[in-house]
Amino acid sequence: MIGGWLAVAALALAAFAFAAVVLRLPREGMTLFGAVLVAGLAGYAWQGSPGQPSAPKVAAVAAGGEGEAMVDGRSALFDRTLPPPNYLVTSDAFARRGQFGDAAALLQKGLRDNPRDLESWLALGLALVGHADGFVTPAALQAFGRARAIDPAHPGAEYFLGFAYLQSGEIVAARNVWAGLVERSPADAPWREGLTAEVARLDDMIARAPMLKGR
Repeated sequence: MIGGWLAVAALALAAFAFAAVVLRLPREGMTLFGAVLVAGLAGYAWQGSPGQPSAPKVAAVAAGGEGEAMVDGRSALFDRTLPPPNYLVTSDAFARRGQFGDAAALLQKGLRDNPRDLESWLALGLALVGHADGFVTPAALQAFGRARAIDPAHPGAEYFLGFAYLQSGEIVAARNVWAGLVERSPADAPWREGLTAEVARLDDMIARAPMLKGR
């Protein structure tokens, strides 16, 4: 049960940190974005009954909280001048409820007609990770790869891929993905400093636990 709490909280914090570091949202935007994430966690605490691990409803609520963080964190990366496609809106609604399989299926259909939509590929990668209980499957890896291929300068695919590895305990893989993003980023990229610090933190973690190198 503690693992579920940590996964939801970590996703929320990652989304908030990414919005702050990468997007440099103004104070008003950060207040609103933070309120959304806090509301999601509060909803989990109120509805999920985290002290009762045997209740099947807890898992569903935890997945919903995770979906909220995924959708909000991804959406914050895009400055929408046009409304998102209908399939993405509907897919996000599924993801917010923790129905990641339905979200992924809808995205896969939509991408047949919109194969160059970076945000949809990123959403698909996140949905597939959610559907696999936080693990990076080959299909999710392919989706993140397609997102990066569309716009190699956009940090979203590698950031969330690294975080997915971190969530699943693949510390070395997360470190390598983020280190690669740092190396390819311009010197003045707004996320470079914060991500460099994260890579250093993971390097220290790996140095203190050599068994991680074999994972």
